[in-house]
Amino acid sequence: MQLRIKQLVRLQRVLGRWSRCGTATASAHERAAAQSCRFYASDCAYSRAFAAARDQPEVFWGERGLEIDWFQPWTKTLHVEDPVFPNWFVGGKLNMCYNAVDRHVESGRGEQPAIIHDSPVTGTKKIITFRELQAEVSKLAGVLVRNGVRQGDLVVIYMPMVPEAMITMLACARIGAPHSLIFGGFASKELSVRIDHAKPKLMVTASFGIEPGRRVEYTPLVKKALEMSSHKPSKVLIYNRPNMEKVFLSPELSLDWDEEMASARPHDCVSLPSNHPLYVLYTSGTTGTPKGKPVGTPDPGAFFRVLSEHGASSMFTAPTAIRAIRQQDPHAAYGKKYALDRLQSLFLAGERCDVETLEWAKKSFGVPVLDHWWQTETGSAITSSFMGLGSSLTPPAGQAGKPVPGYNVTVIDDQMQEVKPRTLGNIVVRLPLPPGAALSLWENKSLFKTLYFSKFPGYYDTMDAGFLDEDGFLYIMSRSDDVINVAGHRLSAGALEESVLLHSAVGDCAVVGLEDPLKGHVPLALCVLKNGVRDTEEKVKTEIVKLVRDTVGPVAAFKNVLFVRGLPKTRSGKIPRSSLSNLVNGKPYKVTPTIEDPDVFKDIERQARV
Repeated sequence: MQLRIKQLVRLQRVLGRWSRCGTATASAHERAAAQSCRFYASDCAYSRAFAAARDQPEVFWGERGLEIDWFQPWTKTLHVEDPVFPNWFVGGKLNMCYNAVDRHVESGRGEQPAIIHDSPVTGTKKIITFRELQAEVSKLAGVLVRNGVRQGDLVVIYMPMVPEAMITMLACARIGAPHSLIFGGFASKELSVRIDHAKPKLMVTASFGIEPGRRVEYTPLVKKALEMSSHKPSKVLIYNRPNMEKVFLSPELSLDWDEEMASARPHDCVSLPSNHPLYVLYTSGTTGTPKGKPVGTPDPGAFFRVLSEHGASSMFTAPTAIRAIRQQDPHAAYGKKYALDRLQSLFLAGERCDVETLEWAKKSFGVPVLDHWWQTETGSAITSSFMGLGSSLTPPAGQAGKPVPGYNVTVIDDQMQEVKPRTLGNIVVRLPLPPGAALSLWENKSLFKTLYFSKFPGYYDTMDAGFLDEDGFLYIMSRSDDVINVAGHRLSAGALEESVLLHSAVGDCAVVGLEDPLKGHVPLALCVLKNGVRDTEEKVKTEIVKLVRDTVGPVAAFKNVLFVRGLPKTRSGKIPRSSLSNLVNGKPYKVTPTIEDPDVFKDIERQARV
């Protein structure tokens, strides 16, 4: 049963309530909630939505739930026996693939583009409409079912960034099979560890990954991983890249994508409980060393070309990508070749964005640049800018937005006391977490509870450090273990990096703690210079030291700078500071499989010895 008419009526009323500004027409409860919202009173529509989610979560999320399609309505919005494991939309049944694809076809948007695949590496340009996507997804769902995948079975996806990877994810959701996405090109050892842990019924991979100047052969990596793993998937479905030689594994194991799709019977969306797991995502590597891959010089004009050519109105990317463009093209000369008439906003996430990078992006793209903060565990943003709720398009520099309604964020010290505005502390979220957050760790509820909820009972521990300002904007400074203790003074690595990046010659930077017999630790800045810098390293170093002293103060005891050719980063743009810290202090360090270019560690190690 679809609840479309009821949804439209309720949605109209809900939108009207939150879009009205001022409290004159609001109920007494709403006025009280708005007044009691300590930090979030500046944006009227936002503050009332936030207060409603905080004070009446069942009402708020009940109304939000009506904005998507359900096969069976829920009987209770929230049931809590243990705050760590809230049960949202009890009794409700739905399907995420239906909400992502089918309902758009049914509402008349079938010919609208759903996916635009534009690859600067292969030159591929392809547009897939919602109707075409529905057809491909439903056929692949039929392929999975025909080969033994049932509701609750897990499917491992080990593919490059091609539309077929997205089609596979949606097909899994269509039949209720959780998927685990593993970056293509991971080493066989790491892949085998995840296969043993996830125990997939079936695995989907590709013949090759194509990168600048070379291709990555996936099937030898898969073959070796399966030889190393105790668990064996029943089948491996292989997508063979067009215009390249076909590959396969053993006849009893291999399935060819094209052959299977040609004879597939389309499969409808199945009705699933509201708390049915959608995917299993690993936050970091466990064992093994990643296969090193060369990283080509990025095309600084690629983003601008894609935005212009496809008339994009907004873009979501990581600060690392912006820094890479800035490092190669400091004045955005390539970008000036393209008209960005339709671009309205640029959103950042995945890592903390320093002020210099953000301001450069504003100037170069000519639109508001808005930062976000979220985590693998939350599934969606924890803080954001709310354009639809009247939030400012020019928020203070360095912030990551305000808490999303449903995420009751606060900053506390180690004794669980709330700290004053602009005081560095532990960022935590009051329980229960909203719908969409992690249900648990895969087959390990006890570890989930211990890892995220034991240090600060009643809160989800984000393990990030930062502060709130007087207006409720959150500033993410670093991971909790990235705070450097200099002679008893707690200094944020992120704040120091921001100061270093103020220097016009520095394209990227990471600050870690260097052990010191007198002060315990002192900060060390690892700096990547921009192209075309003519000043000597000694001159730049002197200027950086003075800059940090002027912006942070003598308390930082900042005087150590090491110039490097590059920084190790994960594919999501994060810097592994703990590994870097161990490296510069002469201790054993771990190179996780998520690192893009692991050879950078060796380069830094050599430079650190000089």
